[in-house]
Amino acid sequence: MTPLVLTVPGCEAWTERLRPRLAGQAGRALVRQFPDGEVYVRLDDDVAGRDVVLVGGLDQPDRKVMPLLFLAATARELGARSIGLAAPYLAYMRQDHRFHPGEGITSAYFARLLDGAVDWMVTVDPHLHRRSTLAEIYRMPTTVVPSAPAIAAWIADAVPSPCIVGPDQESAQWATVVADRLGAPHMILTKIRTGDREVSISQPSLAPLVDRTPVVIDDIISTGRTMIETVLQLRRIGTPPPICVGIHGVFADRALDDLLAAGAGAVVTCNTIDHATNRICVADALAAAIRHHLGTGSTPATV
Repeated sequence: MTPLVLTVPGCEAWTERLRPRLAGQAGRALVRQFPDGEVYVRLDDDVAGRDVVLVGGLDQPDRKVMPLLFLAATARELGARSIGLAAPYLAYMRQDHRFHPGEGITSAYFARLLDGAVDWMVTVDPHLHRRSTLAEIYRMPTTVVPSAPAIAAWIADAVPSPCIVGPDQESAQWATVVADRLGAPHMILTKIRTGDREVSISQPSLAPLVDRTPVVIDDIISTGRTMIETVLQLRRIGTPPPICVGIHGVFADRALDDLLAAGAGAVVTCNTIDHATNRICVADALAAAIRHHLGTGSTPATV
């Protein structure tokens, strides 16, 4: 049966990307707020016995999660056969450890919320730092869609003679794969974080960068401080303006303006979060992973 594709409010653009790739039916749902701010949901399609795909990128999660949970609960109560979540960006992955006494490990708490709501989830390159897989905190089946193939394809078309730069060890998992796909040199720098907005980056070696354009790759651009410090270090040793590539462009505060002011030649992101910097589309890979969970496609490369 044709899957029913429902939109979490704020994720309409992603629904339009995915629905035709899934040969899905556009679900009709009303989501609004009562005057006191509580959420009202209504499904205007018969979901009994059907596979439901909720499309909900979870940037700004505190605004989106309650509608998502209520849409999923309503579909389940009305008899949906399965309920899946397509979340191009998965929030609440940073706090994966109790760094100070009394802190909440919110990544685990958030996982419990989603586990109780949906049967499976696909997402693009979540922020796995101290965890190796989502299975360490999520009980439901999950698929992590890698962005590296799409990033490498964009760089191959747009950047002659690149040198791939990872600003820290966390970024190595993307920088090395992209460099290998391109057959390009790469380097991984060292970062020391002293606060939410304070970092220092080791000085790069100039030798691999001679006659090449540095391409800095990281998973999340939030405050931008990691990339800003990397750009400043590269410019200090005389490189051309670096191209900065982020998988998830959160862009808190003035991050984009600050990054360009630091000397970035361009800032490019995957379209996991809709933003003016989006140049790299990951919809095909995300749709392939969804089709796998629906039983209508082959097993994706990373499950």
